[in-house]
Amino acid sequence: MSASRRERLRAEATEQIMEIALRQMAVDGPGALSLRGIAREMGMTSRAIYSYFPTRYDLVTALIRTFGRGLADALELARDEAPASDPERRLLAWGEALRAWALAYPQGFQLVYGDPLPGYQPPPGEGPVDEAALRICGGLNRLVAAACAGRRAPATPDDDWSGFLPAYRARVRAEAPDLTPTVAASALRVWARLHGLVTLEIHGHLRPVYADPAALYRAEMLDLVRGLGRADLGA
Repeated sequence: MSASRRERLRAEATEQIMEIALRQMAVDGPGALSLRGIAREMGMTSRAIYSYFPTRYDLVTALIRTFGRGLADALELARDEAPASDPERRLLAWGEALRAWALAYPQGFQLVYGDPLPGYQPPPGEGPVDEAALRICGGLNRLVAAACAGRRAPATPDDDWSGFLPAYRARVRAEAPDLTPTVAASALRVWARLHGLVTLEIHGHLRPVYADPAALYRAEMLDLVRGLGRADLGA
């Protein structure tokens, strides 16, 4: 069923509110986010804008959810464009998509993975990025597991989850019962290294010291994939 005119107008206004909010935060920092300021810019009353977002924290939650889903979509699309028979290539594509998305949406990346607003607390129950986080984390875990599949099994039983917090362990094992602690730890290290370089780049800390951040990132990904067990990947 197609949306009514009222629904379309509300969706358009919601999108405009979110665009202005991002601009406010990009120009003046997260603390500058103001529903009243957005309402003034849109020619809307304060009462009207509060019918969309009762508080600025609700607006931030909506932004985080939107960007989280967008990142998860981009990662899965890039992964699925690589052959299913080549998990290493799929992992490389996933990693390249992470950097490309972060550079395209730096404010979104910081909202999802940074401190979005002073004093911000996610809504009770599920956090604003839980669904997207499950897709992103689960997707990376599965890619790393597939890339590690050809490695020689460890000499000792791989069943010690004691290094992981119980909530994370339960979430990971519910999604991928066959995932081993060694693979989960490898995926965490992959994430830490890629996320670290992306964060340095979008905050402007790489350009002053390295001429080609893209080449540095690619080299890091190749090193990670080779460390998972495959060494015949070209640069």
